[in-house]
Amino acid sequence: MNLIVAVDKNWAIGLNNKLLVRIPSDQKFFREETTGKVVVLGRKTLETFPGGLPLKNRTNIILSADPDYKVKDAIVVHSIEELLEEVKQYDSKDVYIIGGESVYREMLPYCDTAHVTKIDHAYEADTYFPNLDELPEWSVTATSEEQTYFDLEFEFVKYEKRCE
Repeated sequence: MNLIVAVDKNWAIGLNNKLLVRIPSDQKFFREETTGKVVVLGRKTLETFPGGLPLKNRTNIILSADPDYKVKDAIVVHSIEELLEEVKQYDSKDVYIIGGESVYREMLPYCDTAHVTKIDHAYEADTYFPNLDELPEWSVTATSEEQTYFDLEFEFVKYEKRCE
C-alpha cells in the first residue's frame, strides 16, 4: 500500500482540520497518483473535502468508529481489521492512504511506499505525520528537482520501506 502526504519541515500536515497550504502542482500530483485508484481516509478528512463528498473517479474507503456513519458513493469501515479485509480485493499498489493523522499513523506499518511532498517552510500546526527520516525501515528512493510556488520551495520525495 501507498500513502501520500504533504508535510512542512517539521512533518506537520494540518491546522484546525485544514491543509497547511495548497500548492497546485502538489494537488495535480495527488490527482494523477490517485485517480482510478483506491483512497483510504478518515471521516474528519472527508468532512474537509468540498461538500464533504468522496473524491471523484476513485474508490473511497472511509474509516469511522461511528457504526451508523454512512457516505453516499463510499465504502465505510469501522476498524483497521475491517479496513485491511476490505482492501484485500484491490491490488495493494493501487491503494493510497490519504489521511488524516490518526489514519496515517495506524496504517503506516501496512504501507511500503510513501509519496511525500516536502515543503521547505515551518507552519503553525496541530497535526503531524511520522518523520520517516527518523524511522530506520524507511529510505528515500527518489527525489524531484526542487520546485517553487511563489516563495515556497518544495520537492516530491518517494520513500520505500526496506524489506526485512
